[in-house]
Amino acid sequence: MRPEDRERIQLEVTSRVLERHMARSASGPDYLETLINDTIYHERRRLERDPPKGDEASFYAGLAKRLPKASQVELKQMLEEMLRRFVAEVVGNFDERVYRLSTSVVPTGLSLLLKASSAAGPRDLLSLDGISVVRDHIELQGEVDHVKRLLNKGTLMVVPTHSSHLDSIVLGYAAHLMELPPLLYGAGLNLFTNPLISFFMNNLGAYRVDRKKTAGIYKEVLKEYATVAMEMGYHNLFFPGGTRSRSGAVEGKLKKGLLGTAVTAYINNLKHERMRPNVYIVPCTISYDLVLEAETLIDDYLKEVGKSRYIIEDDEFSKPRRILNFMSEIASLDGRIAVTFGRPLDIVGNYVDQEGRSLDPRGRVVDTRSYVLKNGVPEHDHQRDQEYTQEIADAVVRGLRENNVVMSTNIVAFSLMRMLKQKNPGMDLYRLLRTGGSTPSFPHGDVVRETAATIELVQAAEQPRLADEVRSATALAVVDDALRHFESYHTHPVAERRGDRVFHEDRNLLLYYANRLSGYDLTRQASLRVDGGAQASAAEQGAAR
Repeated sequence: MRPEDRERIQLEVTSRVLERHMARSASGPDYLETLINDTIYHERRRLERDPPKGDEASFYAGLAKRLPKASQVELKQMLEEMLRRFVAEVVGNFDERVYRLSTSVVPTGLSLLLKASSAAGPRDLLSLDGISVVRDHIELQGEVDHVKRLLNKGTLMVVPTHSSHLDSIVLGYAAHLMELPPLLYGAGLNLFTNPLISFFMNNLGAYRVDRKKTAGIYKEVLKEYATVAMEMGYHNLFFPGGTRSRSGAVEGKLKKGLLGTAVTAYINNLKHERMRPNVYIVPCTISYDLVLEAETLIDDYLKEVGKSRYIIEDDEFSKPRRILNFMSEIASLDGRIAVTFGRPLDIVGNYVDQEGRSLDPRGRVVDTRSYVLKNGVPEHDHQRDQEYTQEIADAVVRGLRENNVVMSTNIVAFSLMRMLKQKNPGMDLYRLLRTGGSTPSFPHGDVVRETAATIELVQAAEQPRLADEVRSATALAVVDDALRHFESYHTHPVAERRGDRVFHEDRNLLLYYANRLSGYDLTRQASLRVDGGAQASAAEQGAAR
């Protein structure tokens, strides 16, 4: 958030939420007292679990003391105090100087660091060859030009897959390479614990999201902040799955709260007769050869659903050395990060053309305004807008699945998991993961043949998309590339070749990388999906909760 807009958005968000609840308070004299008491309860519960920061404890103790004897006027004042506090915690900042630093000096510095970590000798370090390693390892594809053309026609809401805490950094840099303005995004409070990462997030427009805060009005503030920011013309990024995918699969169930802000912002834009009222939703996938936090995520996923952690604070992203090792492996293995943009959507899930016009299912241009008019006037309608939000969610899921790019590691992991299932019929997934079944390895030639079959299945189904380097390579080259990655970064090799056999060493990680292909109608996939996909869906929902 630019400095000149910070005070404005804080006032607007506070005023809107306050006015909404004051209107509801007409329903009964106890409404405000109940609302404030509920918020105090949730915040005090949170403070019992986490050490209070600053004056948090005394602030809520003071509210609790004032509450029993408060008049309606005093209750309104207390609610406003809480709202101002929440909004001040959330609001992000944007510093043009830090943005220039992050998109020029930092990538170059990181490239030098990566070059040093993989250099063969001093002569290599003195060479400028390969200095643009960060830029060279990000592949932009899909509807890139289409998205850029919409910049001057409305506000973008980019909704990507979420595998890693690196996603927002990768997508932010990808936006810079596309010459897009900076994207406003919400970042979990746990990400601000790293001083260096925190400095950049604090100055690149990231607003703080404390997922440990469960009070209803706090969540309302978050939604209103995103809504007002879009109305002010800030392009938004948010992860529709709500959290990183624990299983490794592409998101199939989305959090619709923030998706609905696109509908709200569009209607408000029409009401205020803003010059460019349109809001465009852009599905986007981010695909890695290796995922930084894969070990922590899949372990969490495989735990009993009720014990899954929604917030993980001790994963690989919290360890700078692991981040450096991860980036070093990307550089030394010529790894790729594929950022793929899907076709942009309007606020009811229709595709839009390159001029920003909505297209109905038959490809005919339709007036987007007609969807939100009542008696010729744009109006909010809770039930109708919820249905539109569901339409957006369904369209985003389709967009993510259509533009999911699978890498060599995903293809080979899927092939190995399928071979394990075929070799051990009737064995349930969790036992198979724990024991490895009847054989610790497979002939290398068999793995190559199974990989070739998987590639053919994906090509025939046309979804998901094969990475360019997979599509243009032989099955042998795909297997060798995947094994190079599998033997490099993770604490234990995922799979490795010894002699003429391929050993499945970390089957949990094999499942994680294989799950990127789960949920597609691929022939011969059913046996894997029954044990993996169905349980993935249940556990994924548990993790999201």
